[in-house]
Amino acid sequence: MSTEATTAGLTGSGSVLSISDLKISFPTDDGIVEAVKGIGFEVNPGEIVAVVGESGSGKSVTSMSVLGLLPKTSEISGDLRLEDRELVGLKDKEMRKVRGNDIAMIFQEPMTALNPVYTIGWQLRESLRAHQDISKEAADKRAVELLDMVGIPNPEERFKQYPHQLSGGLRQRVVIAMAIACDPKVIIADEPTTALDVTVQAEILGLLRKLRDTLNTAIVLITHDMGVVADLADRVVVMYQGEIVEQAPVRELFASPKEDYTRRLLAAVPVLGQRPPGRRLVVEDSPLEVSEEEAAKIAEEIRLTDAELAAQIKTDAPALEIKDLVLEYPGKRGQARNRAVDGVSLHIDKGEILGLVGESGSGKSTVGRCAIRLLKPTEGTVSVAGRDITSLSTKELRPLRRYFSIVFQDPASTLDPKMTIGESIAEPMVLHKMFSGKSLNDRVASLLDKVELSGHYRNRYPHELSGGQRQRVAIARALSLDPQLLIADEPTSALDVSVQARVLDLFLGLQQTLGFACLFISHDLAVVDLLADRVAVMQRGKLIEVGTREQVLHSPQEEYTKRLLSAAPVADPVLQAERRAAWEAGKLAPVAD
Repeated sequence: MSTEATTAGLTGSGSVLSISDLKISFPTDDGIVEAVKGIGFEVNPGEIVAVVGESGSGKSVTSMSVLGLLPKTSEISGDLRLEDRELVGLKDKEMRKVRGNDIAMIFQEPMTALNPVYTIGWQLRESLRAHQDISKEAADKRAVELLDMVGIPNPEERFKQYPHQLSGGLRQRVVIAMAIACDPKVIIADEPTTALDVTVQAEILGLLRKLRDTLNTAIVLITHDMGVVADLADRVVVMYQGEIVEQAPVRELFASPKEDYTRRLLAAVPVLGQRPPGRRLVVEDSPLEVSEEEAAKIAEEIRLTDAELAAQIKTDAPALEIKDLVLEYPGKRGQARNRAVDGVSLHIDKGEILGLVGESGSGKSTVGRCAIRLLKPTEGTVSVAGRDITSLSTKELRPLRRYFSIVFQDPASTLDPKMTIGESIAEPMVLHKMFSGKSLNDRVASLLDKVELSGHYRNRYPHELSGGQRQRVAIARALSLDPQLLIADEPTSALDVSVQARVLDLFLGLQQTLGFACLFISHDLAVVDLLADRVAVMQRGKLIEVGTREQVLHSPQEEYTKRLLSAAPVADPVLQAERRAAWEAGKLAPVAD
């Protein structure tokens, strides 16, 4: 680690937030864990500083310490200064005055940041009245102004709605409105665009940039998306294992990183056009690849336990075939039914990866859930390995559920908080009677190893893991039954770029060894470009373009597809500035070099 990286920029004049020699530790059953080890950086008014690094590097812990949101068991030392005011050791009553008024937070997942039982307007109003001496009527008026300021259409109507009635992008705008309600000096944005599709992400980044320029607010951006860093940040702080390894202006850091870790971090970023045309990526000598001996053992386990399944599927049929799929939700209070998926037809051959892309609300996740009968279609048919599963009962579906599996986008809501990590991974194998005793323990250990979590994680609970670690557990659990069809719904959205690269390597290694088919749903077009054989594009419930990866991502025919590609940020500050200017002017940026 560079000494310069730790001490640079700590005493510059006029900084609004200054961190110096910050140390944070937590007591655990295994002893004291040092999460942050004496770091320091500063943020000036109107400046956007991105803090990047792997899961567990200490970036989110650092941001939580600024707001005094760490557990009481944590031990904090060093200096955290808001202008001339020391925050370390501040009493709870005084810290509550700082939160919202002087420092605000934009959380990663707006649905968990907003209370589902109260309207948007009520929550904004109460947030204002908690920090200001203001009447209910004045607070309501200000709330509508804030909704309009963050670009929410029809703010008077949205004021009366509940969080579930808004899209992900609109919910994130509401959270931003709350953050700027009291004109804070510093906004901490923790992965503010992770769950958003590329077009909504471009709008949110534009909004943050506009707020910075108009309000002169300092922004600390916590993110693993290097494209977002290139698009938004003025300066970058790189963290690894609780230390700062490098910090520099954004263009300097991307053009000539000084530290080896920073170079490896940037090298792990997937880039549109990086994959050679016409070639399938092959993982060679991957430490995550399944050995021939293990693959043979797994095949034998499947043969012995899946006689019932084998009798129901056709070996020469596509892994998944969807015809004229329609899914409608009932309308509310006499309104027309909502058609989420409208006449979609697609197929995935055995051993093929089909990338499914589109904006939030386009219906791509709904298609994935229909594919494995988590949702029952209104019309059309869904067949896996030649077996029509559209109308099968739960009992009839049970043996077929060994054939397919799913990785959900949000592992926090899919892992049982009362089960250890080891129990969660083992549960599908226990239910399907695949393994037991020592072989079950060995299998769990092997799966943890493949997603780069050491054995001691098996006895931890989901809340004790970072978001990226929980996602890796979800992937391990989905692969535990060695499915022949995998639905991957944004499986790497919560992962930093270096871990994402290893997980994608895992996907490719296992897919090439076991030959499973995959419906890969993602808003990250560069990841889809790396993995997919073919790509399908959805818009408003309809399939508008399907073709090979080269056809769709490098020579798209539909204007909507071109717009998606233009909105995707690239990890190059110079090029991204050009692409952003084209996007803001309503023009289409070049798809790829």
